[in-house]
Amino acid sequence: MNRVEYDTEGVLFNIQRYSLHDGPGIRTIPFFKGCPLACKWCSNPESQRPQPELIYKKNDCIRCGKCIEVCPQNALSPDNPYFVDRERCVQCGECTKVCPTQALEMKGKRMTVNEVIRELQKEENLFRRSGGGVTLSGGEPLAQPEFARELLKACKAKGWHTAIETTGFTTKEVVEDVFPWIDLALTDIKAINPTVHEQNTGVNNSRILENLLRISFITKVIVRIPLVPGVNDNEEEIRSIAEFAKLMSGVDTIHLLPYHTFGENKYTLLGRIYPMGDTPSLAENKIEKLKKIIESMGFHCHIGG
Repeated sequence: MNRVEYDTEGVLFNIQRYSLHDGPGIRTIPFFKGCPLACKWCSNPESQRPQPELIYKKNDCIRCGKCIEVCPQNALSPDNPYFVDRERCVQCGECTKVCPTQALEMKGKRMTVNEVIRELQKEENLFRRSGGGVTLSGGEPLAQPEFARELLKACKAKGWHTAIETTGFTTKEVVEDVFPWIDLALTDIKAINPTVHEQNTGVNNSRILENLLRISFITKVIVRIPLVPGVNDNEEEIRSIAEFAKLMSGVDTIHLLPYHTFGENKYTLLGRIYPMGDTPSLAENKIEKLKKIIESMGFHCHIGG
């Protein structure tokens, strides 16, 4: 049944426009909130929890105290180095309504498919002229499967190219329900070794690998490897990932995404400690060496998205 349920609701934490690295052409990216993985290097920690949540931007705070006066949980205090007591805070958002500088802000907003489509169609001409479209990202879009499916159906009804950035951590039923509406899947493979994967993401990878095989028989797939020091920046793991990609249907391209710390400051906004600490960036010659290994196994390999 192809009828779109435009009233289906989900939670997004951002809609990014004019992206050039998440599928063909110029793209708009709705970022879904919620992810079953907890990757130590995650650059969007605000995406991990499914509910809208409070962030505190210390540099924007003028210490007026209005938020403290209205907080029903007494969760805010200048004596707290993170200002927000996350054990007390119930994410009601009352403090954000009185903050004059938006130092306190809720990350995440409930939206219907219809509301999202109204935002996406602002770039409709760019999609058509550039061969672009819409890429679902997150978080993990498949953690909100009904919302993802209906949004994708609505995009296809508009004639837009659709893509998804996914870990593949979901059920067989969700894969079969959602991926017929997707033109391109950008699938992360962090590690083949199950122990390495679980230690660094919090989940076993057996379901992920099964689903990635399944997805490759439904739509076009590009494999992406977030290249992380001490996790998978070694020949053994890179070869294992490439060998697995050979088992997937029609995969001819692998992207290496070098580790970066662009999202580190977001952990402070959420009152959390960045798990990767002082992990250094990867040397360019090492990245090039790993790229050549992938190319020697018959794949096109690009550094970056």
